[in-house]
Amino acid sequence: MVQEGLMAVFTSPACLAWIVVGVSVGLIFGCIPGLSAPIAVLLFLPMTFGMDTITGIALLIALYVGSTSGGLISAILIRIPGTPASIATVWDGGPMCEKGEAGKALGIGILYSFIGGIISTVALIFISPFLTSIAMKFSIFEYAAMAFMSLAVIASVCEAPMINSLISGLLGVFMSFVGMDAFADVTRFTFGSRQIISGFSMTSLLIGFFAVAEIFKYAFKKQSDQETILSAKIKGFGITWQEFKGQFWNMIRSALIGIGIGILPGIGGSTSSILSYTVAKNSSKHPEKFGTGIIDGVVASETANNATIGGALIPLLTLSIPGSTVCAIMLGGLQSHGVFPGPLIFEKNGDLMYAIYAALIVANIAFFLIEYKGINLITKALRVPTYYMLPIVVVMCAIGAFADNNRVFDVKIIFFFSVLALLLNLMKIPSTPLIIGFILGSTLELNLRRAIMYDQGGFTDFFTRPLSCAMIIIGCAMLFWPIYKSIRKFFASRKAARTTEET
Repeated sequence: MVQEGLMAVFTSPACLAWIVVGVSVGLIFGCIPGLSAPIAVLLFLPMTFGMDTITGIALLIALYVGSTSGGLISAILIRIPGTPASIATVWDGGPMCEKGEAGKALGIGILYSFIGGIISTVALIFISPFLTSIAMKFSIFEYAAMAFMSLAVIASVCEAPMINSLISGLLGVFMSFVGMDAFADVTRFTFGSRQIISGFSMTSLLIGFFAVAEIFKYAFKKQSDQETILSAKIKGFGITWQEFKGQFWNMIRSALIGIGIGILPGIGGSTSSILSYTVAKNSSKHPEKFGTGIIDGVVASETANNATIGGALIPLLTLSIPGSTVCAIMLGGLQSHGVFPGPLIFEKNGDLMYAIYAALIVANIAFFLIEYKGINLITKALRVPTYYMLPIVVVMCAIGAFADNNRVFDVKIIFFFSVLALLLNLMKIPSTPLIIGFILGSTLELNLRRAIMYDQGGFTDFFTRPLSCAMIIIGCAMLFWPIYKSIRKFFASRKAARTTEET
């Protein structure tokens, strides 16, 4: 099984060629502001339907790796993050470029992106079997509790206010109820339409929320009048051996943060990038230098956001819970090939798991070589006017939605979802919890209803089983911790105000 999975990637010219194509396209999508990893993966998802499973998933992984890494190019050269995961790279990469150290910043960013990706792949290889062995003990009670805990984690750690994240997640759960009831021969929330008896298509939902909506948001922004695109030649990797040794702990710490954030569902590379940058700054002997153009910030950001890739794949493959937006799209790709991630994936699709490990390694090596050697060619993509690029991408999104079920209705629905996403954005309600809620909604409903039926209408078995009880406690703690912090902050501010008045 191990040999079959590895050989399916390493000895297949077609698979290796598609990985190279995926990385190259991903780098271009990553470096162009307005495009992103979810858009790249969504556009190529329909193409994978005609491929064998391993080649199709390898292509999606290559797009994920390439687009995440490509964001550093525009972040450094024009101080606009190509992807949200490269936000923190701007803070020191941009000043380095202004000081004439663009080549140094790019070299360091590429090197540590590669290191972060490899470390996270190693973590995926060793953590996945352990997590799978735990998940093998799951029953309907544990699956229901796990879905609740995941939604609670999303609501509490998302960058938006917790109430907004909760609204988004619950809206996603509600949308998962649309269609035929799994237990009774009745339809729910279809309003007499036969088009949605089977529910909303995950592909259409994802394209609407994370492709078309993002393109519309970018198109509505006031564009910069800047015409000159900076470029730089990379000599070596822009870092000496002494600097590399000095950044070793920063690299390891940032990689661990990236993996940890990736495992948490629905958070993504932007959070890991910012958190790693913040931790590096707070741990530094000279925090005042951050933001002025030092390599520490670039190392922390780029190591963490690429380490998030492997971390996000861990819950996707072992628990069927997507750790990021791209993983949610990949879940749809896996299911379209008849592969259902979960605790039994090593038994049912062991060769695919080892093929994914191999594809991640090859994709990381490919992006490292292509981005390092082709940096000047890739930066030319930044010169393409967005008013040419974005309409083409919208048309491709429509084609991708139609190809999913061969229905014009799905093309209409992506524009409905894009409008809904824009409205939610105006109300400061994030879209990621909605997508995760939509994915976990059916898991939560089916297992919760079965558990209640098994317990004859009660909930006691949730608390008599150690795993389900622990997950419910963690979920409740994650929900109430921000409230507790807000209360403490309120009383602390009142106490400080009284002290000020007394003095």
